[in-house]
Amino acid sequence: MAGVSVDEAMRRAVELAARGLGTTSPNPVVGCVLLDAAGQVVGEGFHAYAGGPHAEIVALAQAGERARGGTAVVTLEPCDHTGRTGPCSTALVRAGVARVVIAVPDPNPLATGGAATLRAAGIQVDTGVREAEAEAGNVAWLTSMRRGWPYVIWKFAATVDGRSAAADGTSMWITSEAARMDVHALRGTVDAVLAGVGTVLADDPRLTARNLRDGTLAIRQPLRVVVDTEGRTPADARVRDGAARTWIATAAEVGTGPDGRVDLPALLAALHGRGIRAALLEGGPKLAGAFLAAGLVDKIVGYVAPRLLGAGPTALVDAGVNTIAEAIDLEFIDVTQVGPDLRITALPRKREG
Repeated sequence: MAGVSVDEAMRRAVELAARGLGTTSPNPVVGCVLLDAAGQVVGEGFHAYAGGPHAEIVALAQAGERARGGTAVVTLEPCDHTGRTGPCSTALVRAGVARVVIAVPDPNPLATGGAATLRAAGIQVDTGVREAEAEAGNVAWLTSMRRGWPYVIWKFAATVDGRSAAADGTSMWITSEAARMDVHALRGTVDAVLAGVGTVLADDPRLTARNLRDGTLAIRQPLRVVVDTEGRTPADARVRDGAARTWIATAAEVGTGPDGRVDLPALLAALHGRGIRAALLEGGPKLAGAFLAAGLVDKIVGYVAPRLLGAGPTALVDAGVNTIAEAIDLEFIDVTQVGPDLRITALPRKREG
């Protein structure tokens, strides 16, 4: 039987890593495939949850003695430190693998160094195989670790003409049930959901991840964060219902920005300190505008309903754009139909200068 190429094994490792999305934070998602000396797959693994065995350990357990003289193909540089689990670099050395192929180096200063440890033990180490794919699959964690604040996704729902509600304020529901279920799945992949106090006062959202068909809550709930400059969140607001952890982030606690409101960079730094690596910004239009104006949004996911209102609140206000030359340009990376609605995924393009 023909063996598997390193490239094919890394593609499989990237697929495996994706299974950990939403459950590994504050750790990264990682996939690993072990090939024996003949190139046959003898072990597979992915990091399933924080505190659990790492991908390499799972794959080594499957392979047993067949790992000796073989190749470990892993999406992220094996860790070189002891935390809740031991260093994967040492485990690979003890298993007697002859080669380790890494897609992306580890940017975490506490864990990096695995490649050097492996080379020092006489193991061949190669890097950069399917690096772009592995980066994309782990983008939130990698971005957060490299810069010190979470990866921020702005999600909005609107009609074709950009309205988030009708002229009388009614907004239930702009989009379909299929789109709303998709949003709850998206919430399940992040560590925190952010909303402004205006949204809490107007809509009283739960901000939980749940199954809309039966109302059951997902096992893992993101931290609910209300950006509330003056502490106006009511005591009986649904975000205080105990269904998930909640942080009412006030200016008194976080600090005040130039606009007199909660300092957004300081808020993100504080969230990173709490282990938040990916955050979903859900509302409202003023808070979204402030994040965009400050260049703090990494990805946009918009649900566009096939409806026209012609009047009413818009999904976004005041993003710091005064002329067409200042427009925030986007790169569309995906357009998918979800029920009758369109889900548009885009990346803000960095401005020069």
